[in-house]
This record gives sequence, structure tokens and C-alpha cells, in this order.
Amino acid sequence: MKISGFSFLRNAVQYDYPFLESISSILPLCDEFMIAVGKSDDDTLEKVQSLQSPKIRILETTWDESRRTGGAVLAQQTNIALSHAMGDWAFYLQGDEVVHENDLPAISKAMGKHHADKRVEGLLFSYNHFYGSYNYVGVSRQWYRREIRVVRTGIGVQSWGDAQGFRIDGRKLRVKQVDARIYHYGWVRSPEVQQAKQKSFNRLWHSDAWVDQHIGNAPSYSYRGGGRLSQFTGSHPAVMKQRVAAQSWRFEYRPDNVHQSLKDRILQRFETNTGIRIGEYKNYELI
Repeated sequence: MKISGFSFLRNAVQYDYPFLESISSILPLCDEFMIAVGKSDDDTLEKVQSLQSPKIRILETTWDESRRTGGAVLAQQTNIALSHAMGDWAFYLQGDEVVHENDLPAISKAMGKHHADKRVEGLLFSYNHFYGSYNYVGVSRQWYRREIRVVRTGIGVQSWGDAQGFRIDGRKLRVKQVDARIYHYGWVRSPEVQQAKQKSFNRLWHSDAWVDQHIGNAPSYSYRGGGRLSQFTGSHPAVMKQRVAAQSWRFEYRPDNVHQSLKDRILQRFETNTGIRIGEYKNYELI
């Protein structure tokens, strides 16, 4: 059984993505790693090259700036990397997602267990969404709880929408849940870098006028939109140790500043008590 890793990047240094940590976190599990690196305004390409792993294959790309609706260029870049994957399974991580070393054995076991069962088209992971700092995770309904990150190759799987999940000819993949988590650090940057990233990233979905109106020209991100947070009491992946220790900004979570509608409060209370999320969007079919 051969395992491919795959991802895409552009301007990852400028916007402080933990992309080297992301790649390194699953490299021990992979026989190869395909990475589509878009033409950047920083040294993203050189940083990937600095890993000097014979497993890594870099695909240099140029992003089509005209594909500005719905983040379509992100799926396009994901599919470029996926199309070069030669493994039986392909393990996808975005540049701000990291896997804990303690979860690698369970992931490897799941791929081996379901390898011969062709009904299983992908593997589903739970998520830790860090917000504002490395000490808090999002727990309100705005944070998706699970997503596919391992897919079977050779069956027509393609990145879907804005590259959050996958489909086959538009239908949802049939998946099994893995006892492992994705550590998502996309909302942990200094307020200044986060604001710059929001301006750039939202231009993949919206017009300049929309970005100016909704993101504005404030010098730093307010970190007021994370909803309900919970203090993180676990351990971070070992590859994140230096980043966590180097956090240079202060983040304060004020539960009294979190505003929810009556409907959301009721739904959140039900979810807290039962573990069931009413109306949850599921980009997969669990089997």
C-alpha cells in the first residue's frame, strides 16, 4: 500500500502559514508528497525546497486570478497536486493544518483496514480549530466539526467548491471516521498578519469593492468573530513547539462579549447536552 500526501501553497511565508510544520507532520506516513506551489511574492518555494526530502515533488504553478468566484482557484490548485498522486490513498492537508504525531498510528491502521474495501472512498477526521491564540479552540456552530482528508485515488475524486472537501462527479464521498484530529491553525496569526491575510484571501471569493466594505482598512484584525471558544488543554503536535512558544501577541477571550441569537443559544445548548448538531452541513456520507 502506497501513501501520497498532497497540498498547495502561495505566499505562505508572507501570511505566516505553518506550512513546513504541516508537510513535516505527515511526511513519515507518506511515500511521496505532491505540493503545488503557486508563483509567490515571497520565498515560499525556497522554504519548501529547504526541507530537502526525496519524498517531496514540487509542482510550480501560476494561479488564474480570473477564477475569483467561490474560491474556485483553491480547488483547481488542490486538483493539480492530487492529479500527480500515485498512491493507493492520498492524504490532503492545507497549509494551515497539522497532524499530531500521536495520531499517525491510528491513521495508518485505518488506511490499511479499509484498503481492500472499495466502498470506502475516503477517511473522515475531526477538527481542532484554534482561534486567536494557541490556547483556544472554536466550539460554536460556525466551526465545522469534521471533514475528509484522506481519499482513495483512481476513482475520480476531485476537490470540491473552495477546496474544503471532495466529491465524485458532484456526489458526496462514502467515508469512514478515523480516530484522529486535524489541528487547524488558520486563525492563529498576529492581528496585523491576520488582517492582511483576510484582505488577500477574500479576494478569491469577492470583488475589491466587497473586500473594502467588509474587511476595511484597519491595521489589525479584531478577533471578535470566533463565537464561543473553549480553552485547549491538550498538547500541540511536536512540530508546532517553536511556533507555539514564539507567539508574540496577546489574545483575550471574553465570553460575555459573545453575542448569539436566541435560536443559536437553544441549538448550542442542545448540542452541548447531546452531542448532536441539528442542521449540520455534512460534505460526506458516513458508512
